[in-house]
Parts: sequence; structure tokens; C-alpha cells
Amino acid sequence: MFFRHLRSPKPSLRLSSRFHIRPSLPNWSSSIDLPLLQLSVNTMPSCLLHIFLVEHPSSVQHVLLVRNSRRLRSKWLNLPTGVQTAEISWDPVSNTITPDSSLPSWVFTEKLVVKPDQLIKRRGKAGLLGLNKTWAEAKAWIEERAGKPVNVEGVLGTLNTFIVEPFAPHPSDTEYYVCINSVREGDMILFTHEGGVDIGDVDAKAAKITVPVDGDLPDRAQLKDGLLAAVPTHRQDALVDFLVRLYSTYVDLHYTYLEINPLVCVEAADGSPSIAFLDMAAKLDQTADYLCGAKWAIGRETSVAVNGSKTFADRGPPMVFPAPFGRDLTKEEAYIQKLDASTGASLKLTVLNAQGRVWTMVAGGGASVVYSDAIAAHGFAHELANYGEYSGAPTKGQTFEYAKTILDLMTRGEPHPEGKVLIIGGGIANFTNVAATFGGIIDALKNYKEGLQRHKVKIFVRRGGPNYQEGLKKMRLIGETIGIEIQVFGPDTHISSIVPMALGITKPMSNGVDSAPNGISAAHKAPNGTSVTSPPSSATFAATVVPESREEHGVVSFAQGAPAQRPWFRPFDETTRGLVYGLQPRAIQGMLDFDFACGRKIPSVAAMIYPFGGHHVQKFYWGTKETLLPVYATIAEAVKKHPEADTLVNFSSSRSVYQSTLDALEISQIKSIALIAEGVPERHAREILHLAEKKKVIIIGPATVGGIKPGCFRIGNTGGMMDNIIASKLYRPGSVAYVSKSGGMSNELNNILSLTTNGTYEGIAIGGDRYPGTTFIDHMLRYEADPNCKMLVLLGEVGGVEEYRVIEAVKSGQIKKPIVAWAIGTCAKMFTTEVQFGHAGSMANSDLETADAKNKAMRAAGFVVPDTFEDLPAALKKVYTGLVQDGTIKPSPERDPPNIPVDYKWAQELGMVRKPAAFISTISDERGAELLFKRRLPAYACKFLEMCLQLTADHGPAVSGAMTTVITTRAGKDLVSSLVAGLLTIGDRFGGALDGAAREFSRAKDTGLTPREFVDSMRRANKLIPGIGHKIKSKANPDMRVELVKDFAKKNFPSVEMLDYALAVEDVTSSKKDTLILNVDGCIAVCFCDLLRNSGAFSREEADEYMQIGTLNALFVLGRSIGFIGHHIDQKRLKQGLYRAEQSDIFIEMGNTGISDRVVVRPS
Repeated sequence: MFFRHLRSPKPSLRLSSRFHIRPSLPNWSSSIDLPLLQLSVNTMPSCLLHIFLVEHPSSVQHVLLVRNSRRLRSKWLNLPTGVQTAEISWDPVSNTITPDSSLPSWVFTEKLVVKPDQLIKRRGKAGLLGLNKTWAEAKAWIEERAGKPVNVEGVLGTLNTFIVEPFAPHPSDTEYYVCINSVREGDMILFTHEGGVDIGDVDAKAAKITVPVDGDLPDRAQLKDGLLAAVPTHRQDALVDFLVRLYSTYVDLHYTYLEINPLVCVEAADGSPSIAFLDMAAKLDQTADYLCGAKWAIGRETSVAVNGSKTFADRGPPMVFPAPFGRDLTKEEAYIQKLDASTGASLKLTVLNAQGRVWTMVAGGGASVVYSDAIAAHGFAHELANYGEYSGAPTKGQTFEYAKTILDLMTRGEPHPEGKVLIIGGGIANFTNVAATFGGIIDALKNYKEGLQRHKVKIFVRRGGPNYQEGLKKMRLIGETIGIEIQVFGPDTHISSIVPMALGITKPMSNGVDSAPNGISAAHKAPNGTSVTSPPSSATFAATVVPESREEHGVVSFAQGAPAQRPWFRPFDETTRGLVYGLQPRAIQGMLDFDFACGRKIPSVAAMIYPFGGHHVQKFYWGTKETLLPVYATIAEAVKKHPEADTLVNFSSSRSVYQSTLDALEISQIKSIALIAEGVPERHAREILHLAEKKKVIIIGPATVGGIKPGCFRIGNTGGMMDNIIASKLYRPGSVAYVSKSGGMSNELNNILSLTTNGTYEGIAIGGDRYPGTTFIDHMLRYEADPNCKMLVLLGEVGGVEEYRVIEAVKSGQIKKPIVAWAIGTCAKMFTTEVQFGHAGSMANSDLETADAKNKAMRAAGFVVPDTFEDLPAALKKVYTGLVQDGTIKPSPERDPPNIPVDYKWAQELGMVRKPAAFISTISDERGAELLFKRRLPAYACKFLEMCLQLTADHGPAVSGAMTTVITTRAGKDLVSSLVAGLLTIGDRFGGALDGAAREFSRAKDTGLTPREFVDSMRRANKLIPGIGHKIKSKANPDMRVELVKDFAKKNFPSVEMLDYALAVEDVTSSKKDTLILNVDGCIAVCFCDLLRNSGAFSREEADEYMQIGTLNALFVLGRSIGFIGHHIDQKRLKQGLYRAEQSDIFIEMGNTGISDRVVVRPS
């Protein structure tokens, strides 16, 4: 229901009887109930609405243009007056503005207001507001300013977009001010009767009411008393009605900030109040696009979806979020933004000074800020050319595109006399294959060899994480190959130490980076002087099975544990067991390897939860042995079967994490939840955290890698690969606990603490979003109460005020243990325009939230705050040494770390092992575009069918049909037997997608569902969409077969309406995961529908019948028969013998599978 309050499905907004509900959306699907609230106010002219916004945190709060925001609020406030606004654009090529013929008629007859539409604040004071003008005067006003640079509050930008709207005169005593601002505690509503340009200090004069996250909007009497006491009585009812409607819309459309000044309330001719809003500032939560993007689209411009040539995913064009004034997106920034939107990884680029000589290419949101801080601290902020980061394990191709864009910018123009510097930095990765991502950068370096040489570029590289040695080795070798100086450094070098080297302030140190496959150096020296020998680089291991486990047929099984009682300050210990939501085999294997290394008696993962395919078991390793973990469909079922599990590691996506977490919070057994997903809508995050506070559940995240309790418990991928776990001594507890926002910087802290102290006691990454479930103070108070924790570390950042809560706790005596602290983001003051750093919450909204202010306040409160981040290790070592000397910390002798085997797949990727292929095929390979037939046929209908036969002929030997044909041939069977064997595998799971895709897409299109509604309906029904999804290909790496079919259909078919609809569905699905694309089955199916329906050769009834009786699957069977025949002949030609599967490829389990209803009967 529209205008629901904060919690769904129970509506908590109390409405008076003056409201009624009626449907008001034409042509909407009859299965969807979309009521609107009607207000009994005579007029609310939306022509007076003006919104400006400032671009805000990445993937969280974003901007609207005036024309879009006007339509949005007018639509969903259901205003009786139509939108009256005209956009005037300046064309830089012709130096002209929008011609009169393109403007609405009212522009030429009414008095107008004219102003720029470029997110500029305080236009009136800047002389950028024209009032009471005719069109001729307004046009002259625009032409005088269009294309001219303007300085607004220190920001220089070019005016290129304007709007005009009707002028509405009014008395000054009718101007009011209203603001709704979302904070952690709820939504704060501010109102004052003294609105207008000279409003002054709003915080001091405005009346305030806070609507709690889990509370109701106050009733009419409370709103009048709390907000409108100074408003004339005869206007109060109308203003209350408006405020209720405004707040309902604010909630439903996921605004995070909304300010109207002035809000005008005047008396109409009949004496009744009339309300108008003249100027407005607002912020939208972009992460809520999947929830209310359809409403944003409707609010923008419904007619576009009806009359336009493009098929949109919703009933209107998507919302547009432009760059702030003075920071128009360059072509390169726009390209990276588009690339970022099409992948699950994060790719960010902001060009600060294209003429600068210091360029960066940094992995990780937190690390990118650290490098910018270091450059600014050394006095080179004016030379910093760009800010950006890549993270989330981008592919080699994506990294290549990102690196290519930066290198192209860097090598333009004339060479700088001092040369240029490129810093390729990053923290210690948790799960990203460093060598793989470096592969994309290396390819880009090869392409720009001449430009790098001409500009005398020096490159400094620092990185750690999985396979980092191989990555650094390749970087050093490419420098020698292309003749560029490249210095490489590993995790034994402090993260930002390469900055002064790159800037020429200090001499580069020698760094002999080992190329061994794991990242463990030969030996560490512990801070107390004892030698700590690291394990050998080889991955040999002889597992000793603990007594509590049971081994049978090579499988280790464990007795079910009992619920453990732990003090409130220690949610994780060596007995903690958790549930993992989602199929995350790599993360779970990492957790089990960590458990084994720590010497735990039973694994920390009790079970997995997977709603789309529960009730089975998954195989994992426990040391060198194997163990089985059960998979359940619901959290409730998993908890019932495992009463000892009190922790949930939630890997569900940003779209489903809300409901799955609410389900978990209903179960009293769950005491802590880690939310890994990024991009959780802020309203959902706030509701989760408040509900968790009531139920006394610890929430870590969202947008976090998790946390780690050395020797006890590991959340997901925290700590990285096992080589880093061993190198950072995370297999046993230390004495120092830390809290950070950044996951990558948490790994960096683990490394620093292992080198400067006796190691980490516990570390938590609370997440980079605006509303983390728990904050710094929550964990700091736990550490203070824990007698085993002796020293605290706080790594804060620019934005937010959570660090001040820790400061107050120190001042009040709640926290007495020594704290070493630093807030990253000190470089923010160097930039003239707002720059969004790596995390969603890392932007200062006041001087109090700057990193400099936080560091100063923490230092004044008695924290140990170094001068720069580079000095953090020295500060840690100094405090730790003092605690050792006074006896607070008593270092323990180091024990030998365990040897952990390397997974076969990872070892194969590192080139450590090899395995002969079980099959040989010489005609096709599904990993590329080189299939059996590649010719494009130029004819229309019959040529299209020939093309389909060619494209469906084969897809490599690994698919079930071809594999069955090969095995049958190798068993000595004839052609027909082998062909039939392959054909018998064709069914719903293999080869049946064409009929299904044709049926589902045509049904959705014919019933009037928008692409998004179709996707949502299939999701609600827990059904996969036939014809959508590919194992390897994505929008960035398209399937050439699909491209061939699409191009042919668009060039030759009279109509491709079904294909356009399917591509709009692809836009929706690929926004969640870039491999959810329209595959070749789906493309052929929808094009075949277009052919049947629009060729004129078939009636509609005939076309529908052909789609229902299996014609498309017959086309697939016919085409694939060609491939099966080819595989049979290929095997006969190669004279391949009888195939027998290797014993290692078959797992036989006769013991306990973890499923209670399975009984094994053995003979006596």
C-alpha cells in the first residue's frame, strides 16, 4: 500500500476521517492494489516546486533535477494542479538555447520565475534568480548567463540548464519553513512560522518533533501543539493535512532529507487555505530503487513510457542523478559510472585535476582514503589528479577497462617536466585474487607503453592478499618489459609508506618480493623479542582428528553441541557455532580452515540456509578429511535442528537481507547477526538496528566483511586467505581489540598489530553504511568490560559523529583502557568540491564530522592519536611496550602455527598442480565465441531458422547431452544409440528453456506486466525466468550468439516488440547480477515469437498454438542433433576407449549425513 509508514505490512500512520482512499493509476495491472491518499486542501500548485540536491554518499543518497523532482512530488502528493515547468538547455556546439517552438504555450502568456537547474544552493543570494519576468525578459536573462562560468560560494561551474515556471506573488507573513531529516533515532520534523530567504538559524528557532523508527506519526493535536503553535489558527488544519501527506510521501518514496522554504499558505478567494511550496531541497536513497524505482519513474513522466520508442523497465524513465554544480561528469567518469552500474564490483573515479602529476589506482574504499590522506599530508594535494577505488573482486576485464581509463587521462597533453607518478595501492585483500586483478592493470600498461615512457611515469605498487606475491612479481616484470620504473611492495611495508617514496620525499627501500604461492614471510619478530617462526610455504599437512569427532569412510562427523552461556561482552568464543544464510562454499570453507587452524574441537558452522534449494548436504574439508554440512530452507528449521547455534552470518543480497534478518530476529536463540550485503536501503537498516536493540541482538553491518575473534570465531571472509591468517597470527588471541568501518582496513590492522603487538584479541568492521547496526561505542564498551582485552584501537573516518560517543565515554570514565585512534579522511579539506569517498557514510555534513575535528577531539580526550596514519604503527608499539613493562600485558610464548592444505582449485590457479583432462574435444569450446558455425545468413524468415539451427547445434562437450553422447560412443555404441542417448537428456533442466521462455515472456507481455513487475512476480513465486542467465557471459562480456540473433532480428524483422520487452527484463535482472542476461535460448525464443506474430504468414491463433505445442524445443532438438552427431564422429576419429570415472571423482557416504530421517542399515 502506498504511504505506508516505517514498518510493513502493519500500517502505523494514523489518518483522520478527512482522508479517503481511491485507486488513481490508469492501466495498472488489476492484481496490484495501489491506493492513494486524498487531501481536502483546495489547491497545491506544483508549479511552485523547486528541488535542488547535492550528490551524497555512493549508492545511498543522490540528487534530483528540478524537472524530475517536481514531477515526482506532484504525482505522489496527488496535487490537483498539473506540473508547470519548462526546461531550457544550452547547446555548447551551436551556442543556442532551446527554441521557443519546443516550449509549452503558458510560457508566453504568464509572468515567470527563471533559475538554473544545476543543484545550486542559495541561488537568490548568488544573483541567479529572476522573478516576475515575461518570456522575452526571461529568455534574455538566460542567454546572458548560458554557457558562462559562475562562481557560487567558491565553486566554479558553467550554467547550461535552466527552468522557468509561473510566478506566484504572496505576502511575506504567509511563508513557513518545514524540514524532515532522517537520523539514526528516527525522522525529525522541523517547522517554523518564519520562513523565507532570511530564515536565519533554523536549529535555534524551529519547533521539532521526532518520529521514532518504530513509532507512529503524532496525531493532529500533537502536530498542532508541537509544530504549529505560532501559526494562525485558521491555517493550522490545512498545514496539518499537508504535513501528514508530506511525511507519508517522504517515507514511501524513501527520501532521507526534505526541506521546503518557503512553504506558502494563503487564503483563496473563498477564504479556504491554499498551500504552495516555492523552493525545496531533498535527498533520495538510491539504494531503494528496487523498492520504489517504479514510483519514481511514474512520478517523472508517465507519457514517455506510453509514447516513446524505447521500452522502459517501468512506467516511465528511470530517475536521473546528476553530478553536483562545478563537478559535471567527464566522459571518463561517466564511463566508469556506467561500468560500475553493470557489475557487482565497485568502480569509482573522480578527476580532481587532470593536469596533476600524482595519480592513484587504489583497491578498497578505506584504503583509497588513506592514500589520499597521505598525499595531502605531504603537501601534494594540489598535485593529486584523481580520487577513485576498485573493490569487490572485479574481473580482469573490468580492471583493464578501469586502468585503461586512468592511463589514458594520465598520458594526455604535454609531459610534465618532473614526470608523473602512479600509485597502485591497496590494503590486504580478504578474498580478491590480487594476481588476477593485476592482470587487467598489466594489460593496460602494455597498451600505454609509449605514453608512459613519454610522460616519464614512475609506478609504485603496494598490495597484499590472496596470491599477492605472484601479482607483485608480474608487476615488476612488466616494468622491465615496457621500460618503466615500477617499485613493488608487499604487506610487510606499511600501507601508505609508498606515498613519500613516490613523491620523492624518502628513498625507495629495496623489496625482494617472493614469488611463493602463499603470503607467509620466513619469520616474524614478535614485539616482546621472541622469535616467531612462520610455517613453510608448501601446503602439506597430516591431519590429526580430534577425539570428539568420528571418522568413517574418510569423512569426519561431529556430535551436536549444547547451547553455551557467555557473558554479554563476549559474544564469540571457541564454542560459538553459527548458521550461514546463502550458499557461500568459499566463505564457509575459509571459516572451517580457520577453525581447524585454531584447534577448535568442532566447526564453527553448524548449517547453511538456502530458501531456493534446502534439505540436502554440502561437502567441505576439515583439515585433509571431509565433513558434511546440512542445508535447510528456513532459519526456523535450522535453529530447531541446531540449538547450539546462536550466530547468523547473513550473505543474502541487499534486496532480501531485510526480510531474512527480520525472520532471524524473531528467534530468541539468535544473539548476533552479521549482515554482509552492501546497498541496504537506509529505512530497512534503521528498522533492523532498532528491532535488534529491543531484542538485545548484536548486529554487525550492513556493508561489512564481518569480524574475527582470533583462536575462536571468524565471520565469513574476514582475515583473508589462510596464508594471511597465519602471517597475522590470527590463529591465536592477542591482547589488542579494534573497531573499524572498513573491511580492507581491518585486515590491514590485523597485519599492523601482528608486527607491533602480540596480536589481535578481537576485531570488528562495523560497515561503511550510514546506519550500522552497532557502532564504535557498542564494541568499545564490550572490550572495556572484557578482562582479557588490554588495549583498544579505533579507526574512524570522515562523516558521522559516532567517534564522539567514544570520546564522551572516555571523559565520563566508562572506558579506562588505553585507546590508540585515528580518523581517516583528513584530505577532505583540500578539495573545493564535495568528493564522495569509498564508504556510503564517509562525507562530512558539518565541521564536527571532519576527520581533523575528530582527531583533535580524541587527542584532547586522552586518546593516543598519531600525527599521521603512517605513524600509527609506532604509536601502537609505544603503547603496547608500556603495557608490557607495567605488567598489564604478559606476553605468552608463541606456538607453532598449524599447516593448512591448499584447496586443489586454488593450487591449480596458482600453477602448483596439474591434472590430465578426462575428455578431449576438437570441435567447440563454450568458454569463447568460437562455436561450430559462425556465418550470418542475410535472408529473412527461413534464414532466421537456419541461423537458429546453427546456433543451437553445439555448446561444447561439458553439457549433459554431449557428455552422454561421448560416454556412449566410448562404450562402443553406434551413431544412432549415441545420438539417442544424448537426446534423452533434453528436458526441463537441459534444452527446455526455449518453450518456457516463449511462454513466460509472451504471457507477461500480453497481460500488461511491466518488465519489473514480471521479474517481481516470478521472484515471489520462487520461479527462475526461462531464457535469463548465463554461467560465464555478462552484459560487459556478451554472448556473441545472442548478439548475432539480436542484430539480425532488429535489421530484418518488421517488429521486435517481444525482443525489446525481453531486453527491458534483462536490464532489471542484470542490475542484480551482471550474468543474469538474456541468453541464447531466451533470445531465440522471443525473436521466434516476433517472427510468428508479425511476419504475416500466421494468424495470431496459429502463432500462439505453435508456441504451445513445442515448436521451439523441436528447433533446439533438431539443431542439437547436429552437435551430438559431431561429437560421436569426433570420438570415433580419435579412437577413444571406454571411459571409467576416477574413484576420486565419486563420493560415497554410508554414515551420518546430518539428515535426521536417513537410516543406514548394515548387515549383522
